[in-house]
Amino acid sequence: MRLTRASSYALHALVYMAAQKHNRPVPSHIVAQARGIPERFLLKVLKPLVSARVLASVKGPNGGYRLCRPASTVSLLEIIEAVDGPIRGQAPLSEEESDSALNRKLETICKQSADQVRRQLEKIHLSELTGKK
Repeated sequence: MRLTRASSYALHALVYMAAQKHNRPVPSHIVAQARGIPERFLLKVLKPLVSARVLASVKGPNGGYRLCRPASTVSLLEIIEAVDGPIRGQAPLSEEESDSALNRKLETICKQSADQVRRQLEKIHLSELTGKK
């Protein structure tokens, strides 16, 4: 499995937020500077996390982003799929009629592999990356 740049930035940002000793909103420019992430890209990455209710966006002079719930309840699967979309197993299909059985077998293998990855990522929580339980 390979993380996209977007999901990697999301994980870095969320780990930073989860490691804070308070649950006050953290401005995006602070997260971007602390983690070396371009702020404009970070804002694009944080938006789907707000939609997925992983993060809350707080407006105003003391605003920013904060986790909606404890890091121990946020799975890596939830984060990655919020940013990149569902993890799916797909095999490119051959156009040849004689390859239809092979196509079905490859499709099944790819789907099973994706399911295993999803189950593994579902078991890992943000708190395990921060050291905070």
